[in-house]
Order: sequence, then C-alpha cells, then structure tokens
Amino acid sequence: MFATSTRAYTCSASSKFSRLAYMLFGVLAETQLGMLKDVRFEIHKASPMEKRSNVLMKRYELGRLLGQGTFAKVYYGRSAITNQSVAIKVFDKDKVMRTGQADRILQEISIMTLVKHPNIIQLFEVMATKRKVYFVIEYAKGGELFKKVAKARLKEDVAFKYFRQLMNAVDFFHSRGVYHRDIEPENLLLDENGNLKISDFGLSAVAESKRQDGLLHTTCGTPAYVAPEVIKRKGYDGAKADISSCGVVLFVLMAGYLPFQDLNLIELYRKIGKAEFKCPDWFPQGIRSLLHKMLDPDPDTRISLIKIKKSSWYRKRLSSTARQTIQEGKNKNGSPAVTNHFDQCDESDGLAGEARQEPLVPTIINAFDIKSLSPHFNLCRLLDDKNPKRESRFTSRQSASAIFSKLEEIAKEFKLKINKRTEGLLKLEGLNEGKKGILSIDAEIFEVTPSFHLVEVKKSSGDTLEYQKILNEEIRPALKDIVWVWQDDQQERSQQ
Repeated sequence: MFATSTRAYTCSASSKFSRLAYMLFGVLAETQLGMLKDVRFEIHKASPMEKRSNVLMKRYELGRLLGQGTFAKVYYGRSAITNQSVAIKVFDKDKVMRTGQADRILQEISIMTLVKHPNIIQLFEVMATKRKVYFVIEYAKGGELFKKVAKARLKEDVAFKYFRQLMNAVDFFHSRGVYHRDIEPENLLLDENGNLKISDFGLSAVAESKRQDGLLHTTCGTPAYVAPEVIKRKGYDGAKADISSCGVVLFVLMAGYLPFQDLNLIELYRKIGKAEFKCPDWFPQGIRSLLHKMLDPDPDTRISLIKIKKSSWYRKRLSSTARQTIQEGKNKNGSPAVTNHFDQCDESDGLAGEARQEPLVPTIINAFDIKSLSPHFNLCRLLDDKNPKRESRFTSRQSASAIFSKLEEIAKEFKLKINKRTEGLLKLEGLNEGKKGILSIDAEIFEVTPSFHLVEVKKSSGDTLEYQKILNEEIRPALKDIVWVWQDDQQERSQQ
C-alpha cells in the first residue's frame, strides 16, 4: 500500500506548493488558505478544552480508528453541524517533516481536488493545528473491497460491476494526467450502496512529474500488484502501469487469490516479470484472454484502457448488465425502463417523434431576468476564472419552433437522445457512458419577444471536458444558421 522507497516527491508548481507547505506546516496567515478550489483550508490553534475532547475544531466529532498507514491514521468522524459521516485522515507534522514527506502530502491534496468522480473518494476539507494536519474525506461505509473478496471469490456479474467502476474512474483520472500507482483491493472502498470508491492518492503522480524521457521513475506500489516495468527501475508509463495493477485486481475479484504468489520477493518479481500465472478452470475464456493482455510484461504491447472496454468479455457483460437493468425496471414499474444507457442503436427518431406531441412554449423573460443572466452578475468568476464553464448562451431571431427543430436535428445528427421535452426545455443525453457517466445537456429557450429568443445550453451531468468538446466542435458549428450572437463571443469582443 505504501512506497518501497522513501524518496521525496517533487512538484512542478513549486511556488504554489511552497506557499501551501508553509500554511500547513509553517506559520502563514489564514487569509492565504483559499488556494485550491472547492476545498476548505483552515489553520487552527486548539484550545485546552478541545485537546481534552473528541471534537475537532468545533466542527467534527472524532470517533473510532478505521485504519493506519506509515504516515497517517484514519478515523471515523461526524460533522457537528450537518451530522454527515466523514473519514478524517490525521498526519503527524513532526513525522512528516522528519521524513521529508510534506511535498507528497501537498501533491495528494492537489490531486484529490482534481479528480472529482463518483467512483473516487472526495476530499472535503483540509485543516491544521500546531502538531497535526487533517484531511476530511468522504466516508465509505462499506469498508474495503479486500475484506469482501477475502471471504469468498465474487460472482462474475458482481466482479464485473466493480471492475467496470474501476475502469471508469481510472479512465477519468488518466484523462486528467493523474496516475494512481497503488491500485489494489485495500485501496478500493465501498460506499453504503455498494459502489466502488478509489482511495489513497498518496503515491500518485501527475504528468508534470515525468522526467525528460517522458517516463516516471519512482518505485512504489504493493509488490504483488506492481507492474513489471516499475520493478526494473528503468522508467515507466504511469497509465500502462495502472492497467497492469487493474489486471491483478480483476484476477483477485474472480479467483479470490493473487495471480502471482511467492514468499521470496525476488522470485515473486521474477513471476511478475515473466507473467507466470494460471487462471482457474472456472474463468470464462473472455476473462482469460483479457487478463493475459492486461498482465502482459511488455508495456508497449499491453492492452490499453480503450481496448479493454472494447474487449469481447467487457462488452458481453455490459450488454448483460443492460438487460438486467431493463428487467428490473419492468419488475418494479410494470413497464420497460424509460432509458437504456447501454443501447447502441439510434433511438433519436422515435424519441423526437414522441417529444413533438408536447407544446412548443418557451419561457417568457423580462428585462430583469435578462440582466441577471449577464456575465457581469456571475460571481463564480471571482472564485475561479479559469474553470471551464458549464453553460453557454446565444440569441436568435428565429421562432421558438425553428430553434426546437434545429436542436432536434442536431440531436439526431450527433446521436444524442432527446430524453425530455417540457415547454421551453429540451434535455439531450448521450447514448454511451463517458468518463463521469452519461453526458446530459439541457437546452432552454427563453422568449424576449415573439421574434427574439435567448437560448441557454448547459451541462446537467457528465464530464465537463467531454461537454466542452461536443459543444465547441459539434453543437456550436451546427447552430450557426440560427444563432445571432453567442454571449461568450460578445464578451470577448468587449474586453478587447
């Protein structure tokens, strides 16, 4: 679970991390703590009463010990304000500074603010006292996946559920230039609904950590799960190394034991380097084939994440999951489920036809509403001007029906499902699952006058970068015939 070498991590954004290092491990002012978006930072001087109680900074009740590692202990906690259950990771400052691990902890903070995903443990808050640093993180009530696997090997459909969620999360943080480097069942947790949550990004690296050869060089990870090229210490691709570790996890989920085992560490590494493992008789042929490709000792020929999702076993299990979802919808509601996210056929014609039966009535807005939509009234700019926007607006001199027709035409052209249409709102949805689930886009039409309309296009769910890509490369060019002016373009011209 922890590094086999104690080499200190270096961070490219040195000035940023240096300032944060002083905040958490030094004495800078509290007003400088709002550096990283969406995470609360607080430096606190504990009172004598707090030192004697289990209430941390008047905000969290500290409970039982959940786990312990080399540099930190994890406790169960509960918010004194909202009563929400959390996990609190506690670092001892003296130990961190003595072992030169401050940069590693700072990088973990930075990475966890970057990788927000339904299958990744979320960081809520960072706090510090004179002697301790606290991470307040999402609490995974279901505990470690390892404990579930240790009791008995999982059924194929259950193993696929966890493996699929693992692949989705890994695909997401790889797209953000993050490599976990310590993927194993002990770092895979389960929430109260049984969904997988990847934890412990303490050994993670970012793309900027690569050396001039474009590779990572720090040897880290758990021996039985580590990729063979990491063992050789000659440099490795972080994404390919993570795929190898995921292959070991898949084997463990299906078999209940490790593919590579030996009490002698040198012999264990030899087996990993030669990919010497044997699949149990009960493994389907599709899994056998996929495992040999994932555990390929040559990273250059090892299967990629994209090809894993296209493999015969993965696609077969995905289709089976889809059928089961539909059947559960029938059993629960007495009719088929409304949406089948896994269906690859183009249903936009049928859905559009059904939607046309509803009235075409855009929302009427007044002058005050228009003013409130102005970017000058958007306070989010003050928090993070570089954050990709979730919505875009344009004006049109076309009628509402013409705008609706164009949006439906675009949905059909780019294989977007029209999931809902009520009055002035059109909900478009992707057919395929993206890095953060199904991409969903809302297009809402506002009537200024009968011949002049304002249209707001925004992401309601899914990955922001995927949304920006489809908006800028597909939707915006397709709308050029009906757009009078985009608000973003108008704003840019006014700033020039």
